[in-house]
Amino acid sequence: MPQPPRRLALAGTAGSLVLAGLLSGCGTPFSLPRLPGLPGGGGRPGGEPRARVSDAPPPAPLQAGNNFIVSAVDKVGPAVVRIDTVKQVINPLGGLFGGGPSVQQQQGQGSGFITRSDGVILTNAHVVDGVNEVGVTLPNGRSYRGKVLGVDPLTDVAVLKVAASGLPVASLGDSAKVRPGEWAIAIGNPLGLDNTVTAGIISAVQRTNAVGEGQRVPYIQTDAAVNPGNSGGPLINDRGQVIGINTAIRQAPGAGLSFALPINLAKSIAAQILERGRASHPYIGVRLQALTPQLAREVNATQAECRLPETNGVVVVDVVPGSPAARGGLRACDLIERVGGTAVDNPSEVQVAVDQGQVGEPLSLQVQRGGRNLSLELRPAELPRAN
Repeated sequence: MPQPPRRLALAGTAGSLVLAGLLSGCGTPFSLPRLPGLPGGGGRPGGEPRARVSDAPPPAPLQAGNNFIVSAVDKVGPAVVRIDTVKQVINPLGGLFGGGPSVQQQQGQGSGFITRSDGVILTNAHVVDGVNEVGVTLPNGRSYRGKVLGVDPLTDVAVLKVAASGLPVASLGDSAKVRPGEWAIAIGNPLGLDNTVTAGIISAVQRTNAVGEGQRVPYIQTDAAVNPGNSGGPLINDRGQVIGINTAIRQAPGAGLSFALPINLAKSIAAQILERGRASHPYIGVRLQALTPQLAREVNATQAECRLPETNGVVVVDVVPGSPAARGGLRACDLIERVGGTAVDNPSEVQVAVDQGQVGEPLSLQVQRGGRNLSLELRPAELPRAN
């Protein structure tokens, strides 16, 4: 069974993480004996020449500096930062029976990247949300105290600021143009190993169900290796442009899958945070359920007032009274087929499509109700902020 996705930030209690490895062999150096018939063994027994295995021409020598991954990393790498955090947590056993202090410090680590030379940094919300101290370290060793300008837990975007100028910046690409099969390069600080580079390809785009329900993000899926501590670091293309923010992993036997927040969405959220300290999300006020033929048969057999087509789709379970959905005429048992002109197949896709609308602006919905096709127009309201 697939394991649930994991956030990538490395967090732990006060102390240090020690990684040790055996980097060299032990014992007396030795050499393998040369065997007849093997390279270096004098050819065939009796000195006969070896058979020619290939007649292909020798490969052309690599040109110095012609590695596109090296070039891409050279462009973005100087702008990738390590983020160290300290969070004060209450120890419920503090002061009792030797249970330690009542307040303990929890340390965490993640990644980020500079987008403005005056010190604006993008990262994941789960890297810095609720922390008391933020430290930012550049690849060249310069360190700063960071200030959290705002976080958006719904999309997992956060914006930091350090007091500096003339900093290196990462070029931002266009995630709408990303296609499966393209190169994907991740840079970050996994497991405390600063400035780690891994590479793979774009495995898929528009993964709305990658991290679980409630996330309004069409994730980019890659097979580039990422680990705890990569959170908030950039995913870049072969031209050295940031196309996503590495956010989550899903581990599976044999390999792990990684997911990045598209940079176009991150830019939109970051702009709102820079303008007013928070991001705004539209909502329409419905509870949705993924519909299957089996579920439709069960509903049709038990509820006379709700007749559903035996197909796959998205069905409205409840409509919040007084919500934009209720005012726009949406009803329970409606099958939602399109939102704002975008075809939708599951509840997560409906959420993503609604989030691409604007608060107070008309949003069209195409629904199926009792075998009839209807066009509705809603005006989303602003999603209430969680306390």
